[in-house]
Amino acid sequence: MTAPAGTTSTDESEKSDKPGFLDRLRARIPWFDHAMRAQERYKDSKGDFYAAGITYFTIFALFPLLMVGFSIGGFVLASQPELLADVQDRVRASVSGDLGQQLIQLMDSAIESRTSVGIIGLLAAAWAGLGWMANLREALSQMWGLYRGERPGFLRTKLSDLLALLSAFVAIAATLALSALGSKSVMKNVFELVGLEETRLLSVVFRVASVVVSVLVSWLLFTVVIARLPREKVGFRGSVRAGLLAAVAFELFKLVGAVYLQSVVTGPAGATFGPVLGLMVFAYITARLILFATAWAATLPENMGEELVPAPGPAVIKNRMITRPGLGPLQTTAAAAAGALGALGFSRWLRR
Repeated sequence: MTAPAGTTSTDESEKSDKPGFLDRLRARIPWFDHAMRAQERYKDSKGDFYAAGITYFTIFALFPLLMVGFSIGGFVLASQPELLADVQDRVRASVSGDLGQQLIQLMDSAIESRTSVGIIGLLAAAWAGLGWMANLREALSQMWGLYRGERPGFLRTKLSDLLALLSAFVAIAATLALSALGSKSVMKNVFELVGLEETRLLSVVFRVASVVVSVLVSWLLFTVVIARLPREKVGFRGSVRAGLLAAVAFELFKLVGAVYLQSVVTGPAGATFGPVLGLMVFAYITARLILFATAWAATLPENMGEELVPAPGPAVIKNRMITRPGLGPLQTTAAAAAGALGALGFSRWLRR
C-alpha cells in the first residue's frame, strides 16, 4: 500500500514544530528557564564586552593606587626617622654592596618626591576610577534593560559617577575590614582570648566560620553594587537574591583561584607572570559574575516589565499599473489560421 501524497511533508512539518530538548527542559524546570533567560539577557546586552572594559580599568587603576601607596609610605617614613633608619639597616643587611646603596638612594629620592608622586597618583587614580565607575554603571544599566529615556548631561553624569565611586570605595573598605575580622587567624585569636585550645574540631569551626563571614560580606557588597550603582532605581528584593547568588559563586571561585595560584607560582616564569595573569583573570571573572547576577535579577518575573513596542510607520499607498501585452505576430498568424480552418470545415459540413 502506498502512502498518500503529502504524508512525508506533513510528518516533516510536525517534527519541525516539535519543541527541542532545551525547550522541553525549560518548560519542565523553572529555575533552568530563568538561568537561560538571564544568559540571553547577558548575551544580548554584550556582557563579555563590558566585563573586558571593567577589567581594563581595574588593572589600569592599580598603578595610580600604587603611587598613592608609595606617597603615603614616604610621609610615614619621613615623620619617623627611627623607622626609616631601621628600614635602611634591613636593606643593607639583605642587599650588600653597591646595589644596596642604590636601593637606599632610590628610597630617599622617593621620600623626597612624595608630595608630587601623591598628587599625580591621586589625579590619575581619580581619572581611572571615574572610567571604571562609568563602565560599571553602564554595564549594570544595560543588564537591567534601562536607558530608555534621555541621558543627563556630561557634568551631571561625572558628578554622579564620583559620588558612586566614593560610596563604592567606602563599601569596599568596610567589606575588607569585615572580611579581615572574619578570617581564620582572627577567629583563632578570639577563641584563644576566650580560653579555648585549638583542636581538630575547632579548626573546622574556624574554617566554616571564616567562609560564612566571607559569604555574608560578599553578599552585602554585591547587593549594593547590583541595586544601587545602576543609573536608575531598580528592584531591591531581586538584587538581594542576585547578590547571594554572586556571593556563593564568588567564594567558590576564590577557592579555585587559590589552588591555581599555588600551582602557577612555583616556577620562575610563574612567579613573574602568574600573579599578573591571576589578577587579570580574577578581575574578569568577578566582573562577569556581577553582570550575570544582575541579568539574573533583571529577568525575575517581578522585574520583567512590558517591552515597549514601537508604533508602526505611516502607511504608504502605491498605485500599481498592470499592463497586459497583446498577441504577438506569431500568435496572431496561428489564431487566423485556426479560424480559417474552422470556417472551412464548418462550411463543408453545411454543404453535406
